[in-house]
Amino acid sequence: MVFSLDIPSAVTLKAEAKVLRDAAARNGAPITHGAALEQVARQHGYRDWNTAVAALPTGAQQGFAIGQRVAGSYLKQPFTGTVLALALMPDMQHIKVTVQFDTPVDVVTSELFSAFRQRVTATVDKRGISPAKTSDGEPHMRVRGVR
Repeated sequence: MVFSLDIPSAVTLKAEAKVLRDAAARNGAPITHGAALEQVARQHGYRDWNTAVAALPTGAQQGFAIGQRVAGSYLKQPFTGTVLALALMPDMQHIKVTVQFDTPVDVVTSELFSAFRQRVTATVDKRGISPAKTSDGEPHMRVRGVR
């Protein structure tokens, strides 16, 4: 199963392998990182992980993948988190991305109250920048992959 909206890359397949490994551990049947990489490579039609890496494009702009670790800012607040869902928008230029933050982010600037968010969905372009902006012109979300 392919989780990514980008051209498959080693980063995408590694993110899929991490999701597979985490799911196997939750189900009580843990697998090694190497075994997860081999299984993901076969799911994408490659004989093994080394064949997949040799055939995958290099230097291509990376998109986002489910399970990928990301960092950035949401409503000017810094975050780190994990991509939970992706959807390509009809214009084929934007992606709806759902991110689970590691630590809740306070999205209110008022000193009188707070509103914390742990999971948000935002529309971003392929560079990870939201076209929606705050009143002072700052994008709602800036997101980038973490290596």
